[in-house]
Amino acid sequence: MTLPLFFAAAAEAAGAPGPIAGLQQTFEHFGVEPKFIAYQTISIVIVMWVLYRFAIKPVIATMDERTQKISSGLKHAEEMQVKLAAAQQESAAIVKKASQEAGRIVDDARKSSKEYVEKQTQEASAKANDILQKAQQAIELEHKKMLADARGEIARLVVATTQRVLAKELSEADRARYNEAAGRELTGV
Repeated sequence: MTLPLFFAAAAEAAGAPGPIAGLQQTFEHFGVEPKFIAYQTISIVIVMWVLYRFAIKPVIATMDERTQKISSGLKHAEEMQVKLAAAQQESAAIVKKASQEAGRIVDDARKSSKEYVEKQTQEASAKANDILQKAQQAIELEHKKMLADARGEIARLVVATTQRVLAKELSEADRARYNEAAGRELTGV
C-alpha cells in the first residue's frame, strides 16, 4: 500500500498526474465510479458464493455420486461377466454330465430291452416246446386210443367173420377168447 502512495507522491512532485490520478482520470473519462466497482465486486463475490454453495457444489456432489455409481456398475458388470463365464462353464459341465447320463440310460434301456426280448423268446420257445410235447402226447394217446378202438373193431369183425364162417353162434367165453387172441396178434403187429 505504500508503493502506490509513493508513486502518487512522486507524480505530484513531478507535476505529472500519478498512476492513481491517471487511473481516476481514465475512470472519469469513461464514466466509471470506484464506489460502483466496489459494489459490483461485492455483488459478484456474493453471487459466486451463492452459485458455488447452491449450484456448483450440488452438481459436483451429483457428478461424484454418478462417478461412484458408474465405477460400481463397471465393477458389478465385471463381476457379472466372471459369474456368467462360471455359469456357462457350469452349464456346459451339467449338459455334458446329462448327456453322458442320458447315454448311459439309453444303453441300459437297450440292454434291458435286449434281455427282455431274449427272455420272452426263451419263454415263447419253452411254451412252444411244451405245446409240442403236449400235442405229441395227445397224438400218442389218440393213436393208442385209435389202435385200441381198431383192435376192438377188428376183434369184433374177426368174431363176426368167424361166426359166419363157422355158422354158429359163439358163446361169451368163446367170443372173449377169440377177442384176446386177435388182440395179441394185433399187438404183435
